[in-house]
Amino acid sequence: MRTQLSSEHIEQYQRDGFLLLEGFLEADELAHWRATTEDAVQQRLEASRGSYNWSKNLTNQGDPNEFYAQVFTQCLRLADTHAGMRALMLDPRLGEVAATLAGVDGIRIWHDQALFKPPYGNPTSWHLDVPYWSFSSRDAISIWVALDDATLENGCLWYLPGTHQQARYDSVPIGANIRDLFKHYPEWLQIKAVPAPARAGDAVFHNGLTAHGAGANMTPGSRRAMACGYMPDGATFNGQRNILPQEYFESLQEGDVLNDDVQNPLIWSRAASQSPVAASLG
Repeated sequence: MRTQLSSEHIEQYQRDGFLLLEGFLEADELAHWRATTEDAVQQRLEASRGSYNWSKNLTNQGDPNEFYAQVFTQCLRLADTHAGMRALMLDPRLGEVAATLAGVDGIRIWHDQALFKPPYGNPTSWHLDVPYWSFSSRDAISIWVALDDATLENGCLWYLPGTHQQARYDSVPIGANIRDLFKHYPEWLQIKAVPAPARAGDAVFHNGLTAHGAGANMTPGSRRAMACGYMPDGATFNGQRNILPQEYFESLQEGDVLNDDVQNPLIWSRAASQSPVAASLG
């Protein structure tokens, strides 16, 4: 796994709000990520057939005729139910890279997320991540690992560079109209979108307030990716439930630190690290 970062990498991430790391996974690692993700997704989908309410919270499988159901198959928090996925997501190397790019001293998992865009699947509307989540932070960060080549033809990610520096925490629903975000940020219509095509095994890191979306899949093949959203250690509850379990949600007051190690595992912290930051800053 490529965990080495240069000062230029960090500068680019901080400036643009996203960074593509080519060859992030070695060939054997990519094969393992693919097999683990496929198995975890199939396990979740099979289990969800007999548990509709639970499935509704952890996948986007609803009316197959709805626009969003044709954007991608989405399975959240697979690490909760699949030991292999848990081993992948708790890798401290992922946390160290994310923390180094974000410039924070500790990283917790918010949620992992498999995203399989189906053949001829709909585009993913422009959106921000953090406004949906139960904490508000300008240092939230996500990793998006391509399990297949993500191209202009099959729906690679697109970004609006620098928008993380201007974004607010306003919640903007994501739906069939890919332009809805611009109703809240009309000034962003002047920003030229940048595509992030990625080869299988590449990883894209982006700030949780960077505007991003994905094109339609105009091919007969699927476009698979495995992602994880990260929360800086010390982030506090903002009153939104999002994916928090009901009992835990009801126990929280706004301003409480979200430090439950089962719900949001701490996968890397500078204080606990036994060695200097693994990134090479040169």
